[in-house]
Amino acid sequence: MTLLVATTNPGKLREIQPILSGVPYEIRSLRDYPSIAEPEETETTFAENARLKAHYYSKASGELTVAEDSGLVIDALDGAPGVHSARWHGTDYAIKFAKIRELLDERGLETSAARFVCHLVLARGAGLLFEAEETVEGQIAAAPAGEHGFGYDPIFFYPPLGVTLGEVERETKSRISHRGKAFARLRAFLLDGPVS
Repeated sequence: MTLLVATTNPGKLREIQPILSGVPYEIRSLRDYPSIAEPEETETTFAENARLKAHYYSKASGELTVAEDSGLVIDALDGAPGVHSARWHGTDYAIKFAKIRELLDERGLETSAARFVCHLVLARGAGLLFEAEETVEGQIAAAPAGEHGFGYDPIFFYPPLGVTLGEVERETKSRISHRGKAFARLRAFLLDGPVS
């Protein structure tokens, strides 16, 4: 049995694959299905985009598929970048970090409460089999720090550990992060019994 993890993001795959170790499925990613075009993410919430992607990729591949939509929500920026996190102000994260700092400075703020959100959907064709949403709460760091993780991790300060997620080793991050917690719930679901 195959489980398609609907991403081409190598950082996400590095996080997800160890969490799903031991499930009775051959884990594949979109790199194994190069002919499938990427759908346009037209929805306005993480949940809606995750459902859209899960159903689309499951229908296109014929496989049991898990898709997630995730991003950074910054309270002082009215929830931005939110569902647009991956494409917000381009793909260069140094530019994204500078833009966040600029927007906070315009508001006279040094930091803001923030959270990472991950909404995950398991689908087979049009059928929705499992859904989970998890968050991790923190704040925007004064400056990027850390070489671990990817994306916005270096500017997301996690108070319980006193460091950014960019400074946290992968195993620890998997226990505390939005994506780690959501995929741990999926792992438990998949281990609970066969998925029809």
